[in-house]
Amino acid sequence: MAIGPLSSPRQIASGTTAGAGAAPPALRVASVFGWLSQSVLAERDRWPLWLPVALGAGIGLYFSLYFEPTPLFAAALGISGLLLGIAAIGTETPLPKAAQALLAAALIGFALAKYRTDSVAAPILAHRTFSVVEGHITSLELHGKGVRALLDVEQASRLSLNGYPKAARIFIRSGGGALVPGDRIRVRAVLLPPPEPAAPGAYDFGRSAFFQQIGAVGFAYGKPQLLLPEHIGLGDRIRIGIQGLRWRISNRIRSALPGSTGSIAASLITGDRGGISDDDQTALRDAGLAHVLAISGLNMALVGLGLFWAVRAFLALFPGLALTQPIKKWAAVLALCSTAFYLLISGASAPAVRAFLMLATMLLAILIDRPALSMRSVALAAVILLLFQPESLIDPGFQMSFAAVASLIAVAEWERSRQSAETATTSWAKIRKYIRGGAVTSLVGSLATAPFAIYHFDRATHYAILGNLAAMPVIGFVIMPAAAVSVMLMPFGLEAYPLHIMGWGIDAMLAIGRRVSALPGAVSVIPAWPMSVLLLLTAAGLWMIVWRGRLRWLAIVPLVVAGGLLAGLRAPDILVARDGKTVAFRNAQQRMVFVQKPSDEFSATEWLKRDGDALVPANAIAGPGDHIGCDSSGCVVRLPSGSMLAVASRQDALDEDCATANVVVSAIPTRGRCARARFVIDRFDVSRNGAYAVSLHDGIHVETTRQRRGERPWSTTAPRRQYRRINPTSLP
Repeated sequence: MAIGPLSSPRQIASGTTAGAGAAPPALRVASVFGWLSQSVLAERDRWPLWLPVALGAGIGLYFSLYFEPTPLFAAALGISGLLLGIAAIGTETPLPKAAQALLAAALIGFALAKYRTDSVAAPILAHRTFSVVEGHITSLELHGKGVRALLDVEQASRLSLNGYPKAARIFIRSGGGALVPGDRIRVRAVLLPPPEPAAPGAYDFGRSAFFQQIGAVGFAYGKPQLLLPEHIGLGDRIRIGIQGLRWRISNRIRSALPGSTGSIAASLITGDRGGISDDDQTALRDAGLAHVLAISGLNMALVGLGLFWAVRAFLALFPGLALTQPIKKWAAVLALCSTAFYLLISGASAPAVRAFLMLATMLLAILIDRPALSMRSVALAAVILLLFQPESLIDPGFQMSFAAVASLIAVAEWERSRQSAETATTSWAKIRKYIRGGAVTSLVGSLATAPFAIYHFDRATHYAILGNLAAMPVIGFVIMPAAAVSVMLMPFGLEAYPLHIMGWGIDAMLAIGRRVSALPGAVSVIPAWPMSVLLLLTAAGLWMIVWRGRLRWLAIVPLVVAGGLLAGLRAPDILVARDGKTVAFRNAQQRMVFVQKPSDEFSATEWLKRDGDALVPANAIAGPGDHIGCDSSGCVVRLPSGSMLAVASRQDALDEDCATANVVVSAIPTRGRCARARFVIDRFDVSRNGAYAVSLHDGIHVETTRQRRGERPWSTTAPRRQYRRINPTSLP
């Protein structure tokens, strides 16, 4: 028998062995894994960038649970993570070492999130109540025709000593203008629990309030009564002092620039966004300029680096000083101190902290004569923020801020890798380079933040590049320099002059925002995405950003899967609000319409937005063409699927509705009288379970906000009601 030539390893890997049509599947899999490991090993310098991703994965896993893990379990995971990290240090083989480090970071992230939750846990109000509340005002912000005060609660009538919230946010209409942070007041108020999501999967305001230790929200009756101050701890005094400084600066700004212009100026300097008109916020948002109102990388860079450049340029005017002294380091120290002060008076939000940490890393690198590692500074900022505030991971500001900055740095790295040594010399070349840089920055930032904007806000802007190109010169050369000068001159009472210049710039920015937002198709309202789609898109984006070789193109896999999930997405057919009276259904045109005028305006607005509908609730009421009939006792709807929906508001209609309808929504208690209906939602159900989302595809599928939130410290713990099981095949 003749024996052919032996196959080479390359032939085996490629499936072109002699005398065979293809390699066995096991060899193909081994070939793929071999290529992956070689590609990963080739980019070892990028491995540290995955540590904040792993840390965030552990934190995200904690927040995704539907139950609260025990402290012992979380501690065990944290200790395991520490031991695994120590073991990774002693591991020599690169890939196992990296895997151990990433798993250790994920376990530590889970434990940190649990520890943070337990450390901030405070009582949450369980039901609406009227109370006389006493406490210190820790922060104030304008809100409508009054102020919104955050109180550290000391006493609250009608609530037990261990049951009243640690902090409450109360709207004060009468007499609020005379208050300042640090005042101790007594106020009569209606208190409510922090609001639940308007629909299953919607934004959870209650969870956000929990991590601020806000256990109640409400509104005051009458004027607050000032009380004599009491002794408070040093930490609280510092916190209230900073908030008082912010409030005084904001008031000085608004006194020089009244109206919405002054409120925007205050937002850019102190982070206080109260008082900005809805029209101005909408114009800036739809023009892609909403990021300007948030203290983030743009603001921090313009203040810190602008001061760094100005100080260094001024010192360079003195040759004897510039040639003998490290003026670059002097400028870096002054810029670092100024940005730290800016961080304090701005409220230290997650984007502001991220921007400060990145800028501080760069300035510290100047001080020690080391080059700044931009992408590593982003990773370092993320790690520090997640270590101290793990809940930042689920904050839209954190997600959008890091997505934009990491994407911009990745593009800058790519640009550096392909740029020639040629530099712009002529004025026109410099202008063209500036325009191109602004366009690329706006495009990359918009694309990077679009998935998060769609998920959290159900909106997408289409002219953000145009809006930013037109507004950035005004922001960079007029608004922010004037803001920095006004703060420096404020102790001398001379802030009015630069503030007026800042006001002219803000008016110009608003004019640009209104013009761009008025263009046809400036914004689209997009149906809500599930969390799985956002996670897949985030994974794809991270994969593209971190890796630099051909390995990055594997990001196409999660992108395709996300597209498939979106293609098969099916919205609910019936929505019921927390009040049990606001009910919407999907008509034959696949649009959400309301059975009657909604009493819960906020939930109704959120539903339409999450459904991708730009209508206001008043224009989305069902009509005769939607097969609906109403009388004084309620409404009956024949849905496109043929099922019957009954919405009962009176007892006399309940028996008939229960006999004919598949789904009954009752604003009154049914008390077991509706056994003939296949599914019933009454007043007690919504009070226990929150809003309902009902799908009628292949049976009745029900989801509630209580189910979606799970049994977590930030959700209420009302007793569950037992329901009769639903047979999916019983519907027509």
